[in-house]
Amino acid sequence: MKFLNNNKVSLLCAGLLFASTLLVSCDSENNGDSNSESGTAELKVNLDMPLQTMESFGASDAWQCNFIGKNWPSDKRNKIADLLFSKDFDTDGNPKGIGLSLWRFNLGAGSSEQGDASDINDEWRRTECFTTDGVSYNMNKQAGQVWFMKAARERGVEKLLAFANSAPVYLTQNGKAHATIKEFYNLKDGKMPDLADFWANALDKLKTEQGLTIDYVSPFNEPQYEWDGTNQEGSPATNANIYNFVNVLSPKLQSKGVEAQIVVGEAGAYEPLYKTVSGKESRSNQVDYFFGANSAKKISGLSNVKKTISAHSYWQAWPLNEMVSSRQLAASRIQGAGNISLWSSEYCVLESPGTAELPGGAGAGRDLGMSLALWTARIINTDIAVGGVTSWQWWTAISRGDYKDGLIHVDDGASNGAGNSDYCKNDGYIRDSKTLWALGNFSFFVKPGMVRVQIPSVDNATSVNDVMVTAYKDAATKKLVVVAVNISKSAKAYKLNLAGGALTDNKLTPYTTSETLSLKKGTAVDAASFEIPARAVVTYVGSYK
Repeated sequence: MKFLNNNKVSLLCAGLLFASTLLVSCDSENNGDSNSESGTAELKVNLDMPLQTMESFGASDAWQCNFIGKNWPSDKRNKIADLLFSKDFDTDGNPKGIGLSLWRFNLGAGSSEQGDASDINDEWRRTECFTTDGVSYNMNKQAGQVWFMKAARERGVEKLLAFANSAPVYLTQNGKAHATIKEFYNLKDGKMPDLADFWANALDKLKTEQGLTIDYVSPFNEPQYEWDGTNQEGSPATNANIYNFVNVLSPKLQSKGVEAQIVVGEAGAYEPLYKTVSGKESRSNQVDYFFGANSAKKISGLSNVKKTISAHSYWQAWPLNEMVSSRQLAASRIQGAGNISLWSSEYCVLESPGTAELPGGAGAGRDLGMSLALWTARIINTDIAVGGVTSWQWWTAISRGDYKDGLIHVDDGASNGAGNSDYCKNDGYIRDSKTLWALGNFSFFVKPGMVRVQIPSVDNATSVNDVMVTAYKDAATKKLVVVAVNISKSAKAYKLNLAGGALTDNKLTPYTTSETLSLKKGTAVDAASFEIPARAVVTYVGSYK
C-alpha cells in the first residue's frame, strides 16, 4: 500500500500529539475549515490525492450458519442472505441489504463428529470436517455453511475466504480441535504436508463438487492465544510455524491448480504486528518477520501468497487514544515494509468502555440500536483512515446469543438470546441491527477497486468523538462516495469543495442510518450546503466529471 508523503507527515504529527495528550474534539462546532459567518465547515475532497485501493468488506459464518443454513425454513435463510449479501435496491431506492464483498467460511476441524469427547462445551462452536482420515472426503459436510457460500455467490459477493481455527483432529497432536500445550502448534510432528494436502483437496473439491471457488486461504487464526480451554476450536502457532507451513502449502496449491491466495496474520490485536508482546515473543513483530525487506523469513515471493497481513480490531478499540495510536503504529510499519496491504479481519465488542459508550458498558447484552452502530462505525473509519486498511471484516454475521457480536440476531421471540443447544436450531425470529446497516454505509457503496482519496480538511485521528469522514472514487464510472460518521449529539453543516473534478449537478444523494432510519435513501442535497445529522452514519453518493 502506498501513501502520499503528506499522509506520512500527518501520521508523524498525530503520533507526536498523542505522545503528550489525546486531542479529540468532543464539543467542536466544525470539523474542517470553518466559515465563521454561516457556521458551515468546508469539506475539501481532493480526487487527485489517492490513498489506498479498497478491496472488500466482509463477515464470517462462524458459528451459527451451519445449523441455520441447514435447518431453517428456506424463506428465512434467504431473508438473512439478502440482508447480508444483496446489492440491489428496492422500489424506493433503498438498499435491500448491505452488499458484502467478502464472506469468511470457517473450514472445520471435526470437533462436531467427536461430540462431547471434543471437550468443546457448546455444540454450536464445534465444526464438521470434510474428511476424517485425509483419504475419503464427504463434501456434504458443513452443509449449512456451504448453503450460505452459495447464497453469497448467487447475490454477487466477490470474494470467499476459508479460514481455520485448528487443523483436522486426525492430524492434531492431542486428537482435539483445541490445544493443550502452551505455545505449541497443535499438529503431529511431520504432518505439515498432510495438512497442506487437506487444504488443497478441500478447496479443489469445493470447486469441483459444490461449484465454489475459494479466493483466499487463512490457515492460522489468532496464533498469539493458547486456546487450551474448552470454549472453541483453536491453536497457538509461532511465526516459525506459520512460515514453515506457508512454504509447504503454497506449492501444494499450485500443483493442485488451486489459485487461492494465502493470507497470513489474523493477529489477535494490532500490537503483534508492530511490536514484541511480552510472553509472546515468538508470535510478535509479524510485519517485519513475514514481509520485512531484510527478513530471512520473507514470504512475499511465494507464488500463492497475497502481499497482505491482517489483524483483528479487538482490545485496542478503547480507550480512544490507544485505538488511534495502534493504527498509526501499524500503518507506519506497513509503509516501512513496502508494497503490502493491511486488513482488519475480525471485530465484535470485547472491550469494556462503560455505559456512556455502550448499553451495559461492555460486550454482554445485545444492542440492536445506534450505540453499537456508532461504536463500530468509528472503528471502521479509524481502521480505514488512520490504519490504512483495504479490507474490513466483522466477526460473526449471525448471533443467537445475548451479546454484541452479531450483525443479525436470531431469537425465540421471548428472549434476547440463549446458549442452550436447541435454541434457534431449527427456526426463530430474525432481528436486523443498526450495526448491520452502519456497516452497509461502507460495504454497499464502497466497491472493490474504489480508491480512497484525501480529505485535507478532516483529521480522522483527532475527530473520533465528533465527525469522521472518508471519501472514495471510482475512476471508471466517475462515482464519488463520501461516508460520514457523526458521533456527536449535534448536526453539523458542511459545504463540499471538490478538487480534481466537478460534481455533477452539484448534488449528493444521502443514505442514512440513525435511530429511525436504516440505510434510507434521502432527497438529493445541494453540495454547497448540507447537514450531517447527529448520531448518524450517512453515505453521500454523487458523480463527477
